[in-house]
Amino acid sequence: MKQTFRRIVVLLCTFMTTAIPAMAGQLNLSAAASLKESVNEMTDRYTATHPGTTFVKNFGASGALAGQIENGAPADLFISASNEWMDYLKNKKLVDAASEKSFAYNLLVFAGSTGKKVTGMNDLAALDKIAIGSPKSVPAGDYAMQAIRKSGVEQKLTGKLIMGKDVRECLMYAELGEVDGAFVYRTDALQAKKAKILFTVPDELYSRVTYPMALTATGAKNSEAKAFIDWLQGGEAKSILKKNGFILK
Repeated sequence: MKQTFRRIVVLLCTFMTTAIPAMAGQLNLSAAASLKESVNEMTDRYTATHPGTTFVKNFGASGALAGQIENGAPADLFISASNEWMDYLKNKKLVDAASEKSFAYNLLVFAGSTGKKVTGMNDLAALDKIAIGSPKSVPAGDYAMQAIRKSGVEQKLTGKLIMGKDVRECLMYAELGEVDGAFVYRTDALQAKKAKILFTVPDELYSRVTYPMALTATGAKNSEAKAFIDWLQGGEAKSILKKNGFILK
């Protein structure tokens, strides 16, 4: 059944693109939406010392990005917000398994601007609307559903869940007050203007939020991509991740 859902996600979330040869010095990067600010800062830092490298960046839900890569979208490096979608592409021989590394880790939180008392999973039943990434394509939504089920509140939340296309859309709903709160990553919530972290989801309720990165099959032949993935494992990249609230171990 899960394999069927994955196929549906690929069909529904993927827009068809025509792969074109990369220009010399160009690096096509597909990364989870929750990494946007960190990756932008990293690429700015990198190009300051490697002016011959240009980046074409694509941010979104990890499942949607994997679907795009499967259908031929240009990508040299993929950074996912879960092992599941990296494994999906590895099974299809679309990423270079030997290049895979753990990039960072994160925590799942519940954030919002509601005046209602919300201090844990059991308080969610009293809310009217809760934003969650679509579990079939958004890792944050999958992690959230794991927590909802393990905490025994799934039935109490029937009709209350509002699906978002990625974790940033969920945060936007919480920021605008369109929902009482949203399941997002801690790093996203730290950037919010109005929404605040109401509680951190107990880590025993969901799989660890892991960001694996790997070169794609085409990226493994791109010298720019090889150089950049090596740089991402160094001190400068790690300092940016740490500053933005990511966990490195």
